[in-house]
Amino acid sequence: MDLLALLRERRLLAIVRGQHRQSALETVLILAGAGISLIEVSLTSDAALAVIAQARAQLGAEAVVGAGTVVTARDAREAQAAGAEFIVTPGLGAGVAEARELGLPVIAGVLTPTEVIAARAAGVEAVKLFPASAGGGPDYLRALRAPFPDVPFVPVGGVDAASARRYLELGAVAVGVGSPLIGDAADGGDAAALRERARAFRDIAGAFRDIAGDASR
Repeated sequence: MDLLALLRERRLLAIVRGQHRQSALETVLILAGAGISLIEVSLTSDAALAVIAQARAQLGAEAVVGAGTVVTARDAREAQAAGAEFIVTPGLGAGVAEARELGLPVIAGVLTPTEVIAARAAGVEAVKLFPASAGGGPDYLRALRAPFPDVPFVPVGGVDAASARRYLELGAVAVGVGSPLIGDAADGGDAAALRERARAFRDIAGAFRDIAGDASR
């Protein structure tokens, strides 16, 4: 599975965090049904591994499902056992190293230039600029892309519809979107509202699918 190619093609990574197993699973299924087919389930709840396993079983090739908030080597092993197809980490550490050992593609969390260099040396497929809003938002991405024009950045953290568009204009390979897309759906909230937000974010991503991005913009 070529994760970087998928990020370039789909431009949007949905991030599902929820304490309620069935609601989180239904959220993943709704996203896939709405055409958002690159989905991270965060390991911030006891239900996450079961959600990944069930989503993989029900969706098959319809969506690519990975595990997020992978911090430890054990997290990476358990995510692989549950069927996660890729790994996302909040930073650099044992989760990255173990995922690479297991042969899983990785989006590794970075914020500083030093961390960008370390992540690339670790052989990750893409770097998660996190928390992007705290780092300075789209202007910070522009600044980082000057010394790192070929690094595939995925901004995550505080990415709403407006900033998602701007990050993609500035050359982000994709954006990762959590609560501005998911809302409270993964904890039993409004599924109809989730579908509306999914359509809006899908349309933003779709507008950039044939655009490589330009760091000078």
